[in-house]
Amino acid sequence: MVALRLRQAREAVGLSQRGLGIAAGLDPTVASPRINQYEAGKHAPDIRTLEMLGKVLGKPVPFFYATDDALAEAIDLLAKMSVRARKKALEGLR
Repeated sequence: MVALRLRQAREAVGLSQRGLGIAAGLDPTVASPRINQYEAGKHAPDIRTLEMLGKVLGKPVPFFYATDDALAEAIDLLAKMSVRARKKALEGLR
């Protein structure tokens, strides 16, 4: 799922693979190939790299592991809420 979610998030903000890699702190000479390999599913980013990519893309790490679109959207929405609002939203689900 990481590959798909990474591509979705990158395209949603209009960044190139190279632009995302550079913004996340990757060496410019390898930024595009590394992001390409992550999006192709050939390699998976380690958690630290995924945190940096998520920061650039405005997505929390769990978003990238969500197994369906609704869950990914819920994670993204919850992450943007205050802690208090999150707790209230979760109470409404119970």
